[in-house]
Amino acid sequence: MTEAAPDIGRPPPVEPDRDGRVDYEFGVSHELVSEVRDCLDQGRISEAGGKIAGLHAADLADLIEQIGPDLRGPLIDLLRPSFDAEIFAYLSQSLREVVLDQLEPKELAAAVAELESDDAIDLIEDLDAHQQREILDNLPPETRAVVEEGLTFPEDSAGRLMSRDLVSVPQFWTVGKTLDYLRTEADALPEDFYDVFIVDSMRRVVGAVPVSRVMRQKRSVRLADILTEDIRTVQAITDQEEVAFLFRQYGLVSAPVVDSAGRLLGVITVDDVVDVIDEEAEDDLLKLSGVPDTDIYRAVLDTTRSRFSWLFVNLLTAILASGVISMFETTIQHIVALAVLMPIVASMGGNAGTQTLTVAVRALAMRELSEANAMRVVAKEALIGTINGALFAVIVGVVAGLWFEDRLIGIVIGIAMIVNLFIAGLCGTLIPLGLARLKIDPAVASTVFLTTVTDVVGFFAFLGLAALILM
Repeated sequence: MTEAAPDIGRPPPVEPDRDGRVDYEFGVSHELVSEVRDCLDQGRISEAGGKIAGLHAADLADLIEQIGPDLRGPLIDLLRPSFDAEIFAYLSQSLREVVLDQLEPKELAAAVAELESDDAIDLIEDLDAHQQREILDNLPPETRAVVEEGLTFPEDSAGRLMSRDLVSVPQFWTVGKTLDYLRTEADALPEDFYDVFIVDSMRRVVGAVPVSRVMRQKRSVRLADILTEDIRTVQAITDQEEVAFLFRQYGLVSAPVVDSAGRLLGVITVDDVVDVIDEEAEDDLLKLSGVPDTDIYRAVLDTTRSRFSWLFVNLLTAILASGVISMFETTIQHIVALAVLMPIVASMGGNAGTQTLTVAVRALAMRELSEANAMRVVAKEALIGTINGALFAVIVGVVAGLWFEDRLIGIVIGIAMIVNLFIAGLCGTLIPLGLARLKIDPAVASTVFLTTVTDVVGFFAFLGLAALILM
């Protein structure tokens, strides 16, 4: 009898601390990655296979990411005979392409056939038309039809996100008949489900019954008597951000997806929404920094090209700020201290504006900032900016006055600080609100506009006041 390979990928828990708590380490350890790397590098393939036996698909995805580009190919070859399709669900987008390129169309089709319909569509949708066709041609007819229909829905919509694996029964059934159905058709049902959806003769959703409620009722009870009628349905064309908001707003675990006539098409579960929330949060975070995608695994030239355009826009805005400085060239030549103090005003304005901007963009994404409370939030952030500006005006004014032994310089930079932090708070909310009103993603362009405003206003206020007061 062959001894099962140990699950080396999950180290044992550490000893309890003084409070009796135990910390568990999840994911692949650095030691495991090093051991697998050494085995593959030295050609000890079977030993490497033993070390990764029993790892969860998420841990195998982490291993593929961390193993390095030189040994990623041999590792995928090692996994190829029994490749777990769930690995794709945990891989970063750029590495998905690497794995997809290494597998044959038939292997990919076999992997796709094992996935739930939403995961299969998510995997195929980013491939080019030729790759899609090769995989679809090798899929079983039923799976192929589901995937092809899913691809007809708009990208990032509920139709792409939903799973076709669900449980639906007629409204005239009883609890007993439903339980018998769940037991006899177990192989055809989803592995995990939370609600039994009740449909009419036209397959329109009329309600839902949680599985826990079904289990507590007598067999003779009719489903129509215990169903929840106030059920939140999602149109197939609904954007995934709207779906995430719906789940968060009403604390849903699952929601049926319907077509324009209300007919049941699929179901979205909370685990799918967690992925959406993570994806949208990551997307907004990257856009705020001018990075179009997570590019840690992308080639150097591709990453350089993707970042260049955003940096070029920043260069243009920096030239604009420099143009403002050049207007006061004579003033700066006479008072060298201004050149030393200018970065302080611009930096404080930029940082204060970024704080406000982050709060505003997040609030817009979470529907906490709208036309109903926009003016109140704008006024609040402008007031916060003014108060902080006054506090830092005192600090910086005193420091600058003592540093250069000139009280007027302290007054100038203090007034400029108040003006710039007020503008930072004001524009940190007005800019994302204005972009959202124009149907432009605030996370994309807000940073460039805000940085330009705080730099230009900061330099103009500081140097303009200096020209008026000190010259």
